[in-house]
Amino acid sequence: MSNKLIQQRIKDLKVCVLMPTYNNERTLKRVIDGVLKITNDLIIINDGATDSTSEILKDYSQLEQITIPKNKGKGNALRVGFKKAATLGFDFAITIDSDGQHFPEDISVFIDKLESEENKNLLLIGARNMDQDSVPGGSSFGNKFSNFWYRVETGIKLTDTQSGFRLYPLKTINKIKFYTNKFEFEIENIVKAAWNGITVENVPVKVLYDESERVTHFRPYKDFARITLLNTWFVLVAFFYIKPRYFIREIREKGLWKFIKEDLLAGNDSPKKKAEAIALGTFIGLTPLWGFHAIFTLSLAHYFKLNKAIAFTFSNISIPPFTPFLILFSLEIGALILGDDKSFTILEIKDGFDFKQSLVTYVVGSFSLAIIAGILFGLVSYLLLSLKAKKKQQ
Repeated sequence: MSNKLIQQRIKDLKVCVLMPTYNNERTLKRVIDGVLKITNDLIIINDGATDSTSEILKDYSQLEQITIPKNKGKGNALRVGFKKAATLGFDFAITIDSDGQHFPEDISVFIDKLESEENKNLLLIGARNMDQDSVPGGSSFGNKFSNFWYRVETGIKLTDTQSGFRLYPLKTINKIKFYTNKFEFEIENIVKAAWNGITVENVPVKVLYDESERVTHFRPYKDFARITLLNTWFVLVAFFYIKPRYFIREIREKGLWKFIKEDLLAGNDSPKKKAEAIALGTFIGLTPLWGFHAIFTLSLAHYFKLNKAIAFTFSNISIPPFTPFLILFSLEIGALILGDDKSFTILEIKDGFDFKQSLVTYVVGSFSLAIIAGILFGLVSYLLLSLKAKKKQQ
């Protein structure tokens, strides 16, 4: 493909290239020249470089340049770049690192994918071959670590979540509120993009790790700790807010009975698997783990490879109208098991029951009730689902 043709396609799609740079004097000129062979719509963000970056950039005065006086981190540089690109009328931005690991000619890979998709609300991440010999072991491990947590947080399976070679949809990415400024920003933006309905996918790109000229500013301990904290927060948000929100939205859009019929009963899981998911959800929903039902249900459903929708739905058995009665049953069962003669009434529980005095009784009783109900719900649902499956086969 001729350079003129790819340049025209880039212009037609209103795509620019963003290049944040910090102390990469050994590779900066080569990367800039490589990008200019593909497109002149290049925005360079000098993130407070203290080497000869400023002198190198003097030779490219025709390009849009942003100078940040003091280094604030890659995330901040990208956020500044996104806003600038939008004000210049671009709809998409391809980000490329200035350390020489990316091949500018792979810009065409992003353009090909963007053109082929009807849905342009895309965030594309260049997937590198992390198994080749030149890739540092720490980078390969870090990428697999990041891929795992990204899937937990969003449900999306990617092969590379750490590559800085990406295409961003500016109109939607600039509407999202971000808080991080350093390397962890590249995790924050793809997680929040997925949560906000942006399609996140990988495209294959080449990679070069030349240790003789490459300079990395990633601090193994500090930056890894920041990324770990961010992932911990995202897991909590995902399980306590995002995933429950998806289920609630789907139920509202379809209606409760249609949701139960299509998503819970009409899935491809066997009656046994569905019954196990019902049993799990019922068990967790009746335990005294208030506030943690969602995270435990979804985590265990994921671990045991059970239907998350079914398990989550039945974990909501402790809804307010039934809560006082479930507490009463738990206390009565707990008292029976512990040999406590004390009796309880529904009025006591509704009128501000003091759990401190009967905490052990309640905990023992609620776990016992959870086990009994989980087994019963599981067995009954298995019988009903098996009968339904047999009728379909006849």
